[in-house]
Amino acid sequence: MTPRTPRNPGSEPAPTADQATEDAMNNATTVSPAHSASTASTLITNIAALVTNDPSLGDGNPLGLIQDAAVAIESDRVVWTGDQSKAPATDNRVDAGGRAVLPGFVDSHSHLVFAGDRTEEFNARMSGRPYTAGGIRTTVAATRAASDDALERNLTHHLAEALRQGTTTFETKSGYGLTVQDEARALRIAAAHTDEVTYLGAHIVPPDHADDPAAYVALVTGEMLDACAPYARWIDVFCEKGAFDGDQARAILTAGRAKGLHPRIHANQLTHGPGVQLAVELDAASADHCTHLTDADVDALANSRTVATLLPGAEFSTRAEWPDARRLLDAGVSVALSTDCNPGSSFTSSVPFCVALAVRDMGMTPDEAVWSATAGGAAALRREDIGRLAPGAYADLILLDAPSHVHLAYRPGVPLVSGVWRRGVRVA
Repeated sequence: MTPRTPRNPGSEPAPTADQATEDAMNNATTVSPAHSASTASTLITNIAALVTNDPSLGDGNPLGLIQDAAVAIESDRVVWTGDQSKAPATDNRVDAGGRAVLPGFVDSHSHLVFAGDRTEEFNARMSGRPYTAGGIRTTVAATRAASDDALERNLTHHLAEALRQGTTTFETKSGYGLTVQDEARALRIAAAHTDEVTYLGAHIVPPDHADDPAAYVALVTGEMLDACAPYARWIDVFCEKGAFDGDQARAILTAGRAKGLHPRIHANQLTHGPGVQLAVELDAASADHCTHLTDADVDALANSRTVATLLPGAEFSTRAEWPDARRLLDAGVSVALSTDCNPGSSFTSSVPFCVALAVRDMGMTPDEAVWSATAGGAAALRREDIGRLAPGAYADLILLDAPSHVHLAYRPGVPLVSGVWRRGVRVA
């Protein structure tokens, strides 16, 4: 694959499909093109409850909820939403059967380019050993040893798994190679499947640089960054005890920004640290984890564009302290929910599972959790064309086998996603 020129982070990415989606599209029913501006290609009608995430639509709350609704799709975009009695003409009508429709989930934090398995680590941790960042080294060794084909097969397997559960947009990172060659190939593989690619050479200091962390920071901000930047949109760093301190994180993110990559950061997961304040200082799109926060951290987030991305799968899998979503939301912080799918600390690709955890254990209402898993994830990627179902947005949506989005938390563990459309095509 030819390296891509880094985009302006504020520009609209060109749509790409992961291989699982492309395979599904090949088997999907062809939708006829619209014949005029007033004729939609597809109309989904008989929707009991439609989540638009546009407060100007429906009942005026953040979800923009419309009852007895319909959605009109032309090509890959939503062109109309509203009361089904007022729906435009269509070439193809789909009956939702009195079920709920909501935007496709936006998983804005994952680590899907990896090899190996950490079942033994999980088993030991569930038997009483606490989680630390050291387990990452196990995955680094397995990933370095894996072929490109093996890494890509594993990636597409998890993408297909996520798609079946309603994820239509995902971000993924490098971070399990930690050499110039291995980080660049991870990003090259990821970039074939998503535009939301993050360079995470600063995941941990690898064992071969354990005696000279400064030399590794120089590599991450120099030769490795040069090799990786053409494939990535974002740069990330694990700012945590045992990984990178505040000064190192600032140097890494600043170097990435100079190369056209926009910052995001793993912040305040295991202990309190400078990550959140650094995220706000550098206008990072998101500060991810946000478990150990001071009042000053919360205030900084509330007065910034930086989204607090919460990752309840990590707390579930490590038996760690839950982030206080209620505290953040009450302060006016924008919150996203994501899976953090990775083989060590959060091996789930299920956004519905994370929605249920956020409602049960993090103080979120069902409405807030669904918004955070859709529009919140889009905000964490600085995107306005996903995470909502309003005219002009991509036609990425999911059909639930339930009359309301609340069932995602009300019926945890039940496979409620019964249909997925991506860019206007039914793919699952």
